[in-house]
Amino acid sequence: QVKLVESGGGSVQPGGSLRLSCLAPHNTNYMTWFRQSPGKEREALCVIDSYGSPTYADSVKGRFTISRDNGKATAWLQMNSLEPEDTAMYYCAAHLSNGGTWTSWGDYIWRGQGTQVTVSS
Repeated sequence: QVKLVESGGGSVQPGGSLRLSCLAPHNTNYMTWFRQSPGKEREALCVIDSYGSPTYADSVKGRFTISRDNGKATAWLQMNSLEPEDTAMYYCAAHLSNGGTWTSWGDYIWRGQGTQVTVSS
Protein backbone atom coordinates (compact mmCIF):
# COMPACT_ATOMS: atom_id res chain seq x y z
CA GLN A 1 0.00 0.00 0.00
CA VAL A 2 1.28 3.43 -0.89
CA LYS A 3 2.16 5.52 2.12
CA LEU A 4 1.91 9.25 2.16
CA VAL A 5 4.51 11.18 4.13
CA GLU A 6 3.19 13.74 6.61
CA SER A 7 5.32 16.24 8.49
CA GLY A 8 5.03 19.46 10.47
CA GLY A 9 3.31 18.29 13.61
CA GLY A 10 4.44 19.36 17.05
CA SER A 11 3.45 21.17 20.20
CA VAL A 12 2.03 24.67 20.23
CA GLN A 13 0.31 26.95 22.69
CA PRO A 14 -3.37 27.87 22.33
CA GLY A 15 -3.80 30.55 19.69
CA GLY A 16 -0.71 29.39 17.84
CA SER A 17 -0.27 28.05 14.33
CA LEU A 18 1.19 25.02 12.62
CA ARG A 19 1.60 23.99 9.00
CA LEU A 20 1.39 20.33 8.07
CA SER A 21 2.73 18.86 4.83
CA CYS A 22 1.70 15.74 2.92
CA LEU A 23 3.88 14.31 0.17
CA ALA A 24 2.33 11.90 -2.34
CA PRO A 25 4.21 9.67 -4.79
CA HIS A 26 2.71 11.62 -7.68
CA ASN A 27 -0.18 13.98 -8.41
CA THR A 28 -3.69 12.66 -7.88
CA ASN A 29 -7.34 13.70 -7.73
CA TYR A 30 -8.20 14.57 -4.15
CA MET A 31 -5.96 15.19 -1.15
CA THR A 32 -7.58 15.24 2.26
CA TRP A 33 -6.73 15.83 5.90
CA PHE A 34 -8.24 13.84 8.75
CA ARG A 35 -7.61 13.83 12.47
CA GLN A 36 -8.27 11.47 15.33
CA SER A 37 -8.17 12.10 19.05
CA PRO A 38 -7.98 9.29 21.62
CA GLY A 39 -11.38 7.72 22.11
CA LYS A 40 -12.92 9.55 19.16
CA GLU A 41 -13.66 8.57 15.58
CA ARG A 42 -11.44 9.76 12.77
CA GLU A 43 -12.77 13.10 11.50
CA ALA A 44 -12.49 14.44 7.94
CA LEU A 45 -11.34 18.07 8.06
CA CYS A 46 -10.89 19.29 4.53
CA VAL A 47 -10.26 18.18 0.98
CA ILE A 48 -8.79 19.81 -2.10
CA ASP A 49 -9.34 18.65 -5.66
CA SER A 50 -6.83 18.68 -8.49
CA TYR A 51 -8.04 22.12 -9.58
CA GLY A 52 -7.31 23.56 -6.15
CA SER A 53 -10.90 23.85 -4.99
CA PRO A 54 -11.23 23.20 -1.23
CA THR A 55 -14.07 21.97 0.97
CA TYR A 56 -14.01 22.29 4.76
CA ALA A 57 -15.78 20.69 7.66
CA ASP A 58 -17.61 23.18 9.85
CA SER A 59 -15.30 22.41 12.76
CA VAL A 60 -12.28 23.98 11.02
CA LYS A 61 -13.82 26.43 8.58
CA GLY A 62 -12.21 29.85 8.94
CA ARG A 63 -9.22 28.55 10.96
CA PHE A 64 -7.66 25.90 8.71
CA THR A 65 -6.60 26.30 5.08
CA ILE A 66 -5.76 23.47 2.72
CA SER A 67 -3.61 24.04 -0.34
CA ARG A 68 -1.61 21.96 -2.81
CA ASP A 69 1.09 22.08 -5.44
CA ASN A 70 0.39 19.52 -8.16
CA GLY A 71 3.92 19.78 -9.49
CA LYS A 72 5.30 18.74 -6.12
CA ALA A 73 2.48 16.26 -5.38
CA THR A 74 2.19 17.97 -2.00
CA ALA A 75 -0.67 19.28 0.08
CA TRP A 76 -0.46 21.53 3.10
CA LEU A 77 -2.72 22.25 6.03
CA GLN A 78 -2.26 25.68 7.57
CA MET A 79 -3.79 25.67 11.04
CA ASN A 80 -4.35 28.96 12.84
CA SER A 81 -5.95 29.90 16.15
CA LEU A 82 -5.31 26.43 17.47
CA GLU A 83 -7.25 25.28 20.51
CA PRO A 84 -6.63 22.43 22.96
CA GLU A 85 -9.54 20.62 21.28
CA ASP A 86 -7.44 20.47 18.10
CA THR A 87 -5.01 18.11 19.81
CA ALA A 88 -5.00 14.92 17.73
CA MET A 89 -3.10 12.75 15.32
CA TYR A 90 -3.45 14.32 11.88
CA TYR A 91 -3.53 12.11 8.81
CA CYS A 92 -3.31 12.75 5.12
CA ALA A 93 -5.17 10.69 2.52
CA ALA A 94 -5.17 10.92 -1.26
CA HIS A 95 -6.24 9.19 -4.47
CA LEU A 96 -9.94 8.83 -3.73
CA SER A 97 -11.40 5.68 -5.26
CA ASN A 98 -14.09 5.95 -7.96
CA GLY A 99 -17.43 6.64 -6.33
CA GLY A 100 -15.79 7.32 -3.00
CA THR A 101 -16.80 9.95 -0.49
CA TRP A 102 -14.23 12.50 0.60
CA THR A 103 -15.11 12.10 4.27
CA SER A 104 -14.56 8.35 4.25
CA TRP A 105 -11.03 7.29 5.26
CA GLY A 106 -11.51 3.83 3.79
CA ASP A 107 -12.29 5.22 0.32
CA TYR A 108 -8.73 6.49 -0.19
CA ILE A 109 -6.10 4.39 -1.91
CA TRP A 110 -3.16 6.28 -0.36
CA ARG A 111 -2.95 7.02 3.35
CA GLY A 112 -0.39 8.43 5.73
CA GLN A 113 0.68 7.25 9.15
CA GLY A 114 -0.05 10.53 10.87
CA THR A 115 1.70 13.40 12.60
CA GLN A 116 0.88 14.43 16.17
CA VAL A 117 -0.40 17.91 16.97
CA THR A 118 -0.59 18.93 20.61
CA VAL A 119 -2.10 22.24 21.70
CA SER A 120 -1.43 23.01 25.32
CA SER A 121 -0.34 25.83 27.57
